[in-house]
Amino acid sequence: MALGKTTTIKMITGILDIDEGKIEIDGIDISKNPLEAKKHFGFVPDNPDMFLKLKGIEYLNFIADIYNVSSEERKEKIENLAKRFEIIENLGEPMQSYSHGMRQKIIIISMLLHNPKNWILDEPMTGLDPKASYELKELMREHSKNKNAIMFSTHVLAVAEKLCDRVGIINKGKLVFVGSYEELKNKVKEGGSLEEMFLELTDDE
Repeated sequence: MALGKTTTIKMITGILDIDEGKIEIDGIDISKNPLEAKKHFGFVPDNPDMFLKLKGIEYLNFIADIYNVSSEERKEKIENLAKRFEIIENLGEPMQSYSHGMRQKIIIISMLLHNPKNWILDEPMTGLDPKASYELKELMREHSKNKNAIMFSTHVLAVAEKLCDRVGIINKGKLVFVGSYEELKNKVKEGGSLEEMFLELTDDE
């Protein structure tokens, strides 16, 4: 199987089977015990177009039910996060009427409802307006400061450079580097921005 970032993330989250090796989430094998492993992470896919006939609030309650989030806890979280992402006035509307960015906000809020220790995000900034993008990055910083884990993919390397402690670079289906920003600078011939080092590392010429 040729691995890109989305394929890799789908294997990590148990959506796709793996060909070899194993993937563990907090020590739990995602292939052998998928339901237990999935309790340990929240996931934002690269496409938010799902359950579109549900209203925003119906979808959030559906996800809260899956993770056994109490009525009191979910009500507080939904209200706080919906206000933070400026979508609270739209929760009673069908998701099929939402813009791409609004659907993305709902998926992000749903990911946060059960307070997962590990976040797995596939291009989470796509479609977000500048304020929502800022709020998500602030949430990511807050989560990381509390010694939690965040794995996210992005084509916007400037964002990765500002947010990430470690980066992984996939080129033509192969992981060609994983490590800290400083380790990456030591690997390439010349330092510079993450974008410049990425281009040098993936230049087949």
